[in-house]
Parts: sequence; C-alpha cells; structure tokens
Amino acid sequence: MGNADRIIRVLVAIVFAVLYLTKTVSGTTGIVLLVLGAVFLLTSFISFCPLYLPFGIKTCKTKE
Repeated sequence: MGNADRIIRVLVAIVFAVLYLTKTVSGTTGIVLLVLGAVFLLTSFISFCPLYLPFGIKTCKTKE
C-alpha cells in the first residue's frame, strides 16, 4: 500500500469519526461509518488491504 493510499484512508476515517461525533450522521449509518473508518485505520497502519489481492491492485511503487 502506497503512502498516498494510507494518508487518504486515515483522513477518510477521521472524517467519518467527526461526522458521527457531531451527530451529523447517526443511527445505523453512523455505526457503519465508524466500523468502516476503523477498518480504514487498521489497514493503513498495517499497510495491507485484503481486497487488493483478488483485484491485483498495487498502490505502492515497486522496484523493477
């Protein structure tokens, strides 16, 4: 996972948390956003996204 991908995931997770904490989004939708934000944070910290494997997506630079 590339640095840009990791930064975007952290920023999106922060936005989801702010939306929930300010009660802009609540209920089931808010909980879903919080869980999705937690997954984004987790995958950005471990630098691996399991959904990238079946689709063959690579966002990091590779050495040739």
